[in-house]
Amino acid sequence: MADFSGFTRRKFIFTAGASAAGSLLLNSCLGNPPSDTDSADAGDTASGTAAPSPVSAADSPETPNVKLGYIPIAESAGLIIAKEKGFFAKYGMTGAEVSKQASWAAARDNVTIGSQGGGIDGGQWQMPMPHLMTEGIITNGQKIPMYVLAQLVTQGNGIAVSGKNAGQGLGLDISSAADYIKNFQSTNGRKFKAAHTFPHVNQDFWIRYWFAAGGVNPDTDIDLLAVPSAETVQGMRNGTMDAFSTGDPWPYRIVADDIGFMGALTQQIWPFHPEEYLAIRADWVDANPKATKAVLKGLMEAQQWCDDPANRAELVQICAGRNYFNVPVDVLTPPYEGKYEMGDGKPAVDDFEAGPLYWKDPRGSVSYPYKSHDLWFLTESVRWGFPLGEMTDFDKIRAVIDKVNREDLWREAAQEAGFKDIPTETSRGVETFFDGTEFDPENPQAYLDSLKIKKAA
Repeated sequence: MADFSGFTRRKFIFTAGASAAGSLLLNSCLGNPPSDTDSADAGDTASGTAAPSPVSAADSPETPNVKLGYIPIAESAGLIIAKEKGFFAKYGMTGAEVSKQASWAAARDNVTIGSQGGGIDGGQWQMPMPHLMTEGIITNGQKIPMYVLAQLVTQGNGIAVSGKNAGQGLGLDISSAADYIKNFQSTNGRKFKAAHTFPHVNQDFWIRYWFAAGGVNPDTDIDLLAVPSAETVQGMRNGTMDAFSTGDPWPYRIVADDIGFMGALTQQIWPFHPEEYLAIRADWVDANPKATKAVLKGLMEAQQWCDDPANRAELVQICAGRNYFNVPVDVLTPPYEGKYEMGDGKPAVDDFEAGPLYWKDPRGSVSYPYKSHDLWFLTESVRWGFPLGEMTDFDKIRAVIDKVNREDLWREAAQEAGFKDIPTETSRGVETFFDGTEFDPENPQAYLDSLKIKKAA
């Protein structure tokens, strides 16, 4: 298995131009299966010869059909590539669909009704949405048991700031700008306004951590709300929105379109942090265990394909297509090369490892769903006093994680497919943030105790 640790932009350029014989394709990727889509945009780019199917009669999935939702941002690329390059089909999931969702709320509602009701079986999720749906916390009390099956990507997000706030010290460490933010109302007639796309999940956590680390309380010192991306960007254009927690390719567009600048990349806040996940309804998984592992095998092989720098240009071409992200190729290319213009006088970032990674990063596996990461997301929920229903202490939180996180299925699928470097531990260990704060999954209470700004007692 290829090791991408220490991969630099210089190596990216060199490898991308190398011959196929010298590529970094992992030994488990046996070729480039052709597209099985009718898309005129993306299908034309999916070239190559399909590898023979490794599916035996005994391993044949109970159903070839699954409907997976996605949001058109970089986090979903593994699902799209698994469909477009035939990796789902290779493992018997010939009827797998990837369905664009209008919003996170729409995805939640569609998985609540399921594919039989015209919705979806699962797909891409911010964390800890699967746990919250399982406990009925974001589904109007209706418990929709979900299984977390894989991490889709690491990194690929940032904190954008509107141009009207340039020159005020809004970078990675905003401690020097804390007074400017707190006193914003006295000079502007309103509080500093920031947004994310869905409450109590990833992008809410990233921007809250950034503010709090700089001495700004996101619950009292600013207005923080959930707003659709397009509405937020328009607000940044007209001066009514000041900051936005967003995923690729939005950071590039914010700077390129002169809407604002990047305060920080989440990769700078927490290097190689977990981002979004594949989760599917538990009833579908329980009824289709072989099909579930087939989905995982297809996704894993797609993730390995995505991380080969020689494939990134084709990845961009596919995802940029009309029926996927529907954005210009030149908008997606920079983040997939690890290139970010930061703006506001900050040095540009030019490092392949700073961009989205799908299979492996310098910390180890990207795809493996470490339970320690589930615990961090739910510990942040405790930190900010978000509703957690019956998860009233860490023992109960761990019990829900054990119920929702199916790392056992990930391991089984990887072993059956012959993939290497399978993690043996359920924890990635101690995590360190840019401000020196540490999260030890063995002692989440110590993490909470170390935080100065929080709601938790």
